[in-house]
Amino acid sequence: MPGSALLRKGAAIALALLSLAVCVRSDTVARPWGRVAELPRTTLWAWERREDLHAIDTRRFAVAYLDQTLTIDTTVRSLPRRNPVVFPASATRIPVVRIETTRFARLDQESQDEAVGQILHSAREPGIAALQIDFDATRSERVFYRGLLSQLHQEMPPGLPLSITALASWCSRDRWMHDLPVDEAVPMMFRMEPDRRRAPPDSRDFDIREPLCKSSVGVSTAEPWPSHLEEKRVYIFSDNGWQQDWPANIQGKLP
Repeated sequence: MPGSALLRKGAAIALALLSLAVCVRSDTVARPWGRVAELPRTTLWAWERREDLHAIDTRRFAVAYLDQTLTIDTTVRSLPRRNPVVFPASATRIPVVRIETTRFARLDQESQDEAVGQILHSAREPGIAALQIDFDATRSERVFYRGLLSQLHQEMPPGLPLSITALASWCSRDRWMHDLPVDEAVPMMFRMEPDRRRAPPDSRDFDIREPLCKSSVGVSTAEPWPSHLEEKRVYIFSDNGWQQDWPANIQGKLP
């Protein structure tokens, strides 16, 4: 075979091998942040307690506040936030909708329509920067959750980023979320993941393999944080309330 042909063949083989290597390791590369890239790198979760965050630096911190809780039973019930949360008018705001189910939950199209309709009230709040859904869906609830997110994605305001929380196992060994229509999935690396209590923050059991989970992480003020947060968006849950945890329990931990 002529030398030029050998060179061309060698180059083609090398390119093929490189492409294969990229494909094999695609789960180790963080997905671009996309529409959430413009939000502050650190978000403070304000759950169902009275919170005063009026003094935060809004250039550095966003606020994700529980806006309503949906309970799916034979009907869908919405419980609005009961306690006030105070933050500056210039704060980047992310309403969070928590979804819970009962043993009698009717997970059909009618419930999906009702739930999406309730969630859209939060999604259409003026001036918000994103919407977040918090639902610890069991295996039997995943088809319903996927349908809900797909419908919500179609009906919510265009351009509004959609975030979800995710059990750490979803992002490591489970990996059922790869084609969900969301901008990010935030792996909960604290007590919301029961198995996490028996493992250190950087346990290989919770290596993040799902690309949707690569760009962000959820941590708690009362538990150790995983390392290598420099390139991630960090959501922080306050165990004792921000009046007590700010800034003592996050000082020096932020990237």
